[in-house]
Amino acid sequence: MSKNEKQSKIDLERNLRPAGSYLDSLAEFADLMGTIRQAENAAKELLNETAPVSKAFTPAAGDLKLPDKKGANETDAPGIDQQSGDTSTAGAPGAPTVQTEDAVEKEPTIDELLEKLDTLIGLENIKQSVKSLINYVKIRKLREEKELPNPPLTLHMVFTGNPGTGKTTVARILSELYRAIGVLTKGQLVEVDRSGLVAGFVGQTAIKTSDAVKSALGGILFIDEAYSLAPDVGSGNDFGREAIETLLKMMEDHRDDLIVIVAGYSSPMERFITSNPGLESRFNRYFMFEDYNGDELFEIFISMCGKSEYILDDDAKEFAHEFFCVLYSTRDENFGNARHVRNFFENIVSVHSDRVSALEAHTREDLTTVLREDLEKAAAM
Repeated sequence: MSKNEKQSKIDLERNLRPAGSYLDSLAEFADLMGTIRQAENAAKELLNETAPVSKAFTPAAGDLKLPDKKGANETDAPGIDQQSGDTSTAGAPGAPTVQTEDAVEKEPTIDELLEKLDTLIGLENIKQSVKSLINYVKIRKLREEKELPNPPLTLHMVFTGNPGTGKTTVARILSELYRAIGVLTKGQLVEVDRSGLVAGFVGQTAIKTSDAVKSALGGILFIDEAYSLAPDVGSGNDFGREAIETLLKMMEDHRDDLIVIVAGYSSPMERFITSNPGLESRFNRYFMFEDYNGDELFEIFISMCGKSEYILDDDAKEFAHEFFCVLYSTRDENFGNARHVRNFFENIVSVHSDRVSALEAHTREDLTTVLREDLEKAAAM
C-alpha cells in the first residue's frame, strides 16, 4: 500500500469515529477535561458576580419597560420589593413569586389589637387588666430610652376560671400585643396541656418539655389545666414534677423572649402555684375570668347565629334569652360558659335541618329562619 493510500485510510477511520474520540491518548483527554472544568468554574463565578444586577433589571413577564431617568436608588424595576429590597424576579419558570405590599399580610397595630380585645363580649375586668399591663410595658420602654431605672419585670401570668370564658382568646391577643410593642420577637401562641409536656418514661419528660418551650420562644407558651402537672400529695412518683422543674429552668434561661401563661380552675390553680416555690416567685400576675351572665351568653349565641346566617324570629329570641338566664342561674362549678352556648347552637342546627328537610320546597327564608320550636327541641336534647 502506498503512502498516500495509508494516509487516506487513516483520514477515513477518523471520519468514522464517534464524536469525542479524536484524542490519541488518555493524557490528551485529561487535559481537555481539565480545560472544560476551568471554563465551567469561570462561567459560574461570572454568573454569581453579575446575578444581582441581572435580576434587578429583569422585567416581569408581560411588563417590559425601558428604564427611565431615575437615579440608582429610585428604581421601579419590576420584580423588586422596594420595601425589603428583595430582588426575586416574577414570571420566570420556577422563580419565587414576588410579594407586593398589598399581597403581604400586614401585622395588626396596637390600636387594632386593642379594638379586637374590646369587641369580645363581657370580660370587662380582663380588658382593663390587659390595657393596664400594656400601658405598664410601654412606659417601661420609654423609661429605658431615657436611661431611667426600672424594677424587675415578670410577665408570666395565671389565668383562672371555668372553661369557655375566653382565656385562650385573650392569650392570643396578648401574644400579638407583646409582639407589636416589641416585648416578644414573634408573638406566636403555643398551646399545650399535660400530655404535651409529660412523657411516660424516665428522662423523656425533660426532653418533651424542652421541645415545647423551644417552639414557643419569641411568643407565649399557654399551658391549659396546668394543675395536672402537680398531683395531690401522696400520689406517688409523677413525671409532672420533672416537667415543672424543666419549665422553671427554661423560663429563667429565656426570660427575655418567653412568656408562660398557666390556666385552669381557680382552686386547683392555687394549689398548683403553691406546690413549688419557683412557681410562686415567677407567676405574680393573676387574671380571673368570671362566668358569663345570662345576657352575655345570649349575646354570644346571637353572634354565633349571625356568623352562620341563622335568623331567630321574635318568639325564638325570647325563648333563647330566658333559656340562657336560667342556665346561668342554675350553673355549677363545672359550668362551660361559651362551650354550653356552642353545644346548644349545634343542637339547634341539627333540629332545624330535620325540620326543613321535611319540606317539599326550600326557600332562602326556610334555610335561614330558626323557630321557637327548634330551640325547645334543642333545649330538651
